[in-house]
Amino acid sequence: MRCTVPRYRRPALAGAAVVLAALGPASCPRGREDQARRHACRPFTAHEEWAEAHGCGTGILKHAPWKDCQAIMKVLLLKDPKEDDCGQDPYIRELGLYGLEATLIPVLSFEFLSLSSFSEKLSHPEGYGGLIFTSPRAVEAVELCLEKDNKTEVWKHSLKEKWNAKSVYVVGSATSSLVNKIGLDTEGESCGNAEKLAEYICSRESPALPLLFPCGTVKGEILPKMLKDKGIPMESIIVYQKVPHPGIQVNLHSYYSQQGIPASITFFSPSGLTHSLKHIQELSGDNIGRIKFAAIGPSTARALAAQGLPVSCTAESPTPPALAKGLRLALQAPGC
Repeated sequence: MRCTVPRYRRPALAGAAVVLAALGPASCPRGREDQARRHACRPFTAHEEWAEAHGCGTGILKHAPWKDCQAIMKVLLLKDPKEDDCGQDPYIRELGLYGLEATLIPVLSFEFLSLSSFSEKLSHPEGYGGLIFTSPRAVEAVELCLEKDNKTEVWKHSLKEKWNAKSVYVVGSATSSLVNKIGLDTEGESCGNAEKLAEYICSRESPALPLLFPCGTVKGEILPKMLKDKGIPMESIIVYQKVPHPGIQVNLHSYYSQQGIPASITFFSPSGLTHSLKHIQELSGDNIGRIKFAAIGPSTARALAAQGLPVSCTAESPTPPALAKGLRLALQAPGC
């Protein structure tokens, strides 16, 4: 049954082919020269790296973490680009450090649902024992609620502190970072996936009031079931749904035409797999067996296995360093 509540769609990325690639980590723009270089989109080689500890300078990497006997490999990441404070997607930067040429192609778009109802719940923290965020989209839904209902100032001066007096649970560093940006303190981000987060929540003191869980139409059942089995009250509210990105087919065809068969393809969600696999199979043809398939987490790995695809790598946590390490091992050439 189709939901009839109002929907709010994030604007689609501009351009017919939303494909981003880099040969290695780019510099964070400092001064006009660096800024001009960034906007000129000059590709950086895999041996270029930030000279400073967290990557906001320039310099030459003297000793790359990958061995010279391994040629640069092309990997395809089926996700939308997210720039960090230094203006570059962290996955592209991290994989570049391992000699992997990463390209990002978005396969999903999102429609936001039930924002009025969600906004009302956010306005009454006294009715809940805390919050659970397992995806960046759920955090975006909070931002949309505040913008739509002109509650930004109220959030800053009162609501934020009231929620911070409670537990705010998150999965993964990316989601945690977004939650921190709206002023909330988080816990559980190192758990890595929903199952481990559920174990963490169950190890805490059980709240008398329900935990508010904004989620998508397709959500894993492990976390809700584990909390229910332990008697921890939780209230779910669907705030977004995933839809296929309109440029999937065109972008994938463009990539294969220009780059050929990638050494590896990483899927970031079961939904992303569903909407892109048919196109990948058609474009890869008999060469699909050459591709190392990777998953950002266990649920995506299970979805790959259900499609009969071998999973060469499952990231230990949904983070750029964990994926880079896993892919590097999966693509390690014999004798290297």
